[in-house]
Amino acid sequence: MHMSDIDISSFNIRFLDIVDIFLVAIILYYVYTLIRGTIAVNILIGLGIIYLISILVRQFNMHLLSQIFGGFISVGAIALVVVFQQEIRRFLIHIGRNIPIRSNSGFWSIFVSKKIVERDNQAIIKAVIDACRNMAKSRTGALLVFAKYADEDYYQSSGEYLDAKMSKRLLESIFHKNSPLHDGAVVIVDGRIVTASCVLPLSENEELPMRFGLRHRAAIGVTEVSDAVTVVVSEETGEISFAKDGQIWINISHEKLEELLAAEI
Repeated sequence: MHMSDIDISSFNIRFLDIVDIFLVAIILYYVYTLIRGTIAVNILIGLGIIYLISILVRQFNMHLLSQIFGGFISVGAIALVVVFQQEIRRFLIHIGRNIPIRSNSGFWSIFVSKKIVERDNQAIIKAVIDACRNMAKSRTGALLVFAKYADEDYYQSSGEYLDAKMSKRLLESIFHKNSPLHDGAVVIVDGRIVTASCVLPLSENEELPMRFGLRHRAAIGVTEVSDAVTVVVSEETGEISFAKDGQIWINISHEKLEELLAAEI
């Protein structure tokens, strides 16, 4: 058969096919960024090996193993949801992150003055900056979580419920070394301290530096499974760090912290 005999029309690619490939590539990229450096990569490799083995045992007509692997693969969708529930949660949060559902945007902005909201946010940021500055000087460890909502899975299941107005003195009192609430995180929602002494999920990122302690790993971990951002004051060095989307900026200045918080709260 000559090349001229091939029906070129069978190779026509529609514009929607290109869009389809592009969208799949985007989804695969986001999935990769979400599981990169985590234990989920090893789990995915393990599942791939099991699938390849199942193909081989079917080819060699190994009936008993074929039934075993066939039963495993038949419930594969449910197993994937169970195994990758945290990654699926992060993926869905990543998709809906930019939807304006905050109380100071969208429909509520009709009734709430933008100037009032900005003034309140500036007061909250100032209180946080002043508290972090003082705690950094005294080498007082602190972990602050700024959340869009009080997620029961990560915030309300542990710690002490406060629902208190934000203030510099209250933050410093909570994280004072002799305070019964200093060990854990403070969760801030809409400018109010909702809970204190919260236990957060630790990051599973295997690429994090060994020098990161539990406080930094918790700060990163909660941003991996939710749309919250976190601020950390190191007890050892007094450095201030900021975490978002599983990424962390360490040893940032007060000006940089103010800029990051202004963009998030």
